[in-house]
Amino acid sequence: MRQFLLVIISFVSIFLTSCRNDFEFENQTVGLEFSKDTVYLDTVFTNIGSSTYTLKVYNRSNKNIKIPQIRLARGLESKYRMTVDGMVGNNRIFENVEMLAKDSMYIFIEVTADVAAANPSDFLYTDQILFGQGNLEQKVELVTLIQDAYFLYPQRFDDGTTETLPIGEEEIFGFYLDENDPTNGNELIWNASKPYVIYGYAAVPPNKTLTVNAGARIHFHAESGLLVANNASIKVNGMPSTNPNDPFENNVIFQGDRLEPFYKNIPGQWGTIWLTQGSKENEFTNCIIKNGIVGLLVTGNTGLNNSTPDVTLRNVQIYDHSNVGLLARTGVIKGENVVINTAGQAALACSYGGKYNFNHSTFNNNWPSSRQFSVLLNNYIVNAVPEEQPMVEATFTNCIIYGSNQIQMFIDKRGNGQFNYKFDHCLIKFNNINNIYTNNPLYDFTNESFYTNCLIATNSLVNNPKFLNANQNQLIIGDDSAAKGRANAIFSTFPDILNNPRNPPLDLGAYNSTLFEED
Repeated sequence: MRQFLLVIISFVSIFLTSCRNDFEFENQTVGLEFSKDTVYLDTVFTNIGSSTYTLKVYNRSNKNIKIPQIRLARGLESKYRMTVDGMVGNNRIFENVEMLAKDSMYIFIEVTADVAAANPSDFLYTDQILFGQGNLEQKVELVTLIQDAYFLYPQRFDDGTTETLPIGEEEIFGFYLDENDPTNGNELIWNASKPYVIYGYAAVPPNKTLTVNAGARIHFHAESGLLVANNASIKVNGMPSTNPNDPFENNVIFQGDRLEPFYKNIPGQWGTIWLTQGSKENEFTNCIIKNGIVGLLVTGNTGLNNSTPDVTLRNVQIYDHSNVGLLARTGVIKGENVVINTAGQAALACSYGGKYNFNHSTFNNNWPSSRQFSVLLNNYIVNAVPEEQPMVEATFTNCIIYGSNQIQMFIDKRGNGQFNYKFDHCLIKFNNINNIYTNNPLYDFTNESFYTNCLIATNSLVNNPKFLNANQNQLIIGDDSAAKGRANAIFSTFPDILNNPRNPPLDLGAYNSTLFEED
C-alpha cells in the first residue's frame, strides 16, 4: 500500500511539474495573426459614440507567449477605447499580455463620443492598434467615418411618409435643394468646408443653379444621386491642383459614401447624376465621378440645332460604373480632356442620336467581359416614340479609344436617317478577328470621310497606347506610346488634363506622354 501511494505521489508530482512547464510564458518572438487587417467602425454621430467592434488575435505557434505591449498609436489623444482579453482601458498601454500556444483572444473596440471634434478637417478618423515592440511590432488599422458633414435627405412627414420627386408619371425617393434651409443654409452652393452626404435623389429646382466649388466632396448613399430639373443648371467649378502630393486637391469629387479602401474601385455604389430633359448650360470642370451605376446621364435637352451644349465637360474623369460611364440620349455634349474608364456596358454611350464633340479625350474599358465597349454610337431606342433620332454629329478628335476586348468601338445605325460621325487623328482598338465587320461600311477605316489619320490597334502589340495602369485608372500614356506625337495640332490649343502645356510633338488623349519611372 505504501509503495502504491509513493507511485501516486510521484505521478502527481510529475503531472504538476508538467503543467507548470506548459504555462510558462516566453517573451513574444513569433508573429501574431488577426481576423482582419483593418477594423472599420460605422459612421458615428457627433456627440454619440459607436457600436462595439471585435478583433480576434491568434497565437498560431506552439509557444505560450507574452505580448510586451498592446496600445493605441495615438496614445492618450486617441478617441478609440478598447478592451483586451477582458481588461478595460481607454488609452492606457496593456503590458505583458499572455497568450497560450494555439490560442486566441478578443479585443473589443469602440469610438468615444467626442471623435468628430478631433478631426474637423475631414470626416475620416483613423488610428492603429500596435502589438509588440521593436522588430516584432505589428499593427491593425482603425477607421471611422465621422458624421461631421452636411447631410441632405428627404423630409419625413408627420404621417410617416417621406418627401418624393416626380419623374414623369412616377415618383422617386428624393427632395429639392433649398437655398434657405434652416440647417444647412444655402443648399445650392456646395463648398469644400465639409463633405456632403446625399440620401435619396437631391434635385436642383427649375430655374435654379447648383454651384459646386473647387475641392468639394460629394458622397452618395446607395440608390441615391443628383438630378437637374427642367430649366435648371449645375456648374461644377473644380480647379487644377497645386499640391504635388495630392493631384485631386482642388478637383470636385462625386462618389459613394463608403470610404474603406476595399470600395475604392467598386462600381454600382450609388445611382447617377442625371441632367434631365430641359436642363441647360450645365458645366463640369476639373471633377471626378466614380463608382456609380451611370456616372453622368444626359437625356435630350436643349435641342439638336442649339449651338449651346446641354453640358460642357473640361478635365472630367469618370471611373468604375456598373452600367455606363457617360450615357447620353439625344444629348448635346462638348468634351475636352475627358477620361472614362471601366464600365459594365460602355465607357461612353452616345445613343438615340444627338450631337457630340470630344477632343483630346481617353476612353478605355477593361471590364472583364466580352461585350463591353469604350465608345458606342447609335440612333435608336426600341419602342421609343419616335424610335429613331438623327445623329447630327459625333466628332472625335485626338482621342484614344482602347480597352481589354478586341473591339472597343461599336457603331449601330438603323434606318436611313441622318447619321454623321468623324474620327480625326484617333487611336482605335479594333481587331476584326472573325471578319464580322469586313464589309460593313461603318468601319471602313480607309474612308477619309469618316476616319482621318487614325491608328487602328489590331492587338496589344500594334498601336498600344501604353497606359501607366488602366486597372487603377491611371491612363497617362508612356514615352513609348503609339499615341505620342500623333495629334492634330489645329485642335491642341489647350493644356492637358493635368494643366500641363501641350508641346510638340503633340500627343493623343487627355494626357501628355511621360517617361515612367522604373519600380
